[in-house]
Amino acid sequence: MTLESYDGDVHIVPQSENSLPTAIDTEKERGGELFVPPLNFAMVDNGIFRSGFPEPVSFSFLQSLRLRSIIYLCPEPYPEVNREFAKSNGIQVFQFGIERCKEPFVNIPDEVIREALQVLLDTDNHPVLIHCKSGKHRTGCLVGCVRKIQRWCLSSIFDEYQRFAASKARISDQRFMELFDISNLRHSQLTFSCSKRFTH
Repeated sequence: MTLESYDGDVHIVPQSENSLPTAIDTEKERGGELFVPPLNFAMVDNGIFRSGFPEPVSFSFLQSLRLRSIIYLCPEPYPEVNREFAKSNGIQVFQFGIERCKEPFVNIPDEVIREALQVLLDTDNHPVLIHCKSGKHRTGCLVGCVRKIQRWCLSSIFDEYQRFAASKARISDQRFMELFDISNLRHSQLTFSCSKRFTH
């Protein structure tokens, strides 16, 4: 495990000898090209990344991750420029439309999270980027459910969620993660590694 910082937040990032570049401290320049991570970008595990909505300025950075899939957690249609980027890079986009809600009117759809997890747990879809608009609430809930599968304690799950949500952390999101039942999810691995995919 290595400790990396991104915009002042500290993230514990699993790393293997074949890992690609992950959390970026600042904009990096490689071969004259500027690499700009999306808002709230971080590595979740080998082959799993999270962020806010990727703008075109971040496309070069995303290309460096060699993504196979994107899990998009908003109901709005994917913008044309993002669809073209995904298509031209052979990236499959899985959309799971979760409405943007504010407390106390919060409805996190359990079944939609389960469907997204089935895609996320399939390592054939890795490397994968999970994102919503800001990379805080919807993305945070999905990542929190992954952490339950990985047997993280609730305090660590909530701590990670709060680092991204900051002052906008929602008790309802944390309650959803706490009560989410992982017992009937089919998963063979509690940690994910697709380092073998990074060799080509």
